[in-house]
Amino acid sequence: MSMADILAGDQRLVILRALTEVPGYSLNEAVLKTGVQHFGHRIGQDMVRAHLEYLARHGLLAVEKIKAERGELWVATLTALGEDVAAGNATHIGVARRGAD
Repeated sequence: MSMADILAGDQRLVILRALTEVPGYSLNEAVLKTGVQHFGHRIGQDMVRAHLEYLARHGLLAVEKIKAERGELWVATLTALGEDVAAGNATHIGVARRGAD
């Protein structure tokens, strides 16, 4: 496993865990980017969107693309499977495993 794979997996886990902490299990891409950066990752909007696409393709979250003044705003909503992965009750390829708290 490459360092890039390790970082991507951890960033995806941070996204899933962030979604578990808010009412409605839903956040926009800007807030998710800030959350991932708070955990020590240097990440841009393009990478956040790439992670959201990956997680959506694998059924861990759903993405709504809202028309905005400057393009689109992406909003992610956690699925039941995504919640299980975030909690460490399930594993998924491409997402880091949750460690002990």
